Amino acid sequence: MQIITTKLKDVLLIKPTIFGDTRGFFLETWNKKTYMEAGFPDIDFVQDNHSRSGQNILRGLHFQRQHPQGKLVRVTQGSVFDVAVDIRPQSPTFGQWVGYELSEENAWQLYIPPGFAHGFCVLSESADFLYKCTDYYHPEDEGGILWSDPNINIDWPIKEPFLSQKDCHYAQLKGMKTEQLPKIKT
Repeated sequence: MQIITTKLKDVLLIKPTIFGDTRGFFLETWNKKTYMEAGFPDIDFVQDNHSRSGQNILRGLHFQRQHPQGKLVRVTQGSVFDVAVDIRPQSPTFGQWVGYELSEENAWQLYIPPGFAHGFCVLSESADFLYKCTDYYHPEDEGGILWSDPNINIDWPIKEPFLSQKDCHYAQLKGMKTEQLPKIKT
């Protein structure tokens, strides 16, 4: 396994070791001891989620305010372009983003820590997206940033995505007050 640091502090790209032969393949998608030995932070996951979306669906950019979630994300079917945006007000990379194509073929994972907005768009006909969370989902605590915020300027690989009503109406990051952003526990 290879854990790669990104330009955003604490966002990690994980490239697992895949053992394959004529019968198929095997890989570990989470082993706390092995991941920590490779440099992954000592965190606990409390919830696993699985979503399926069709081509050109864009979900995001989401976060939780009082219960920020770290997420370890991966794709088991299809491919997505996955994005993390640093929305930690005191961070030197505030408002910056990273994005990676995650697919069933590459089996990559992305760790997005608390304090980041997260979103993805589906590149394949459909995609199954799985993720582990460091805190429970609280619907009343959800926040978001407009997917097309020109100040963040994410280079999405699709230009006319299908969006939920909620995702169409989020504000831009520039106009948000600190209390509207995730409260990071120290």
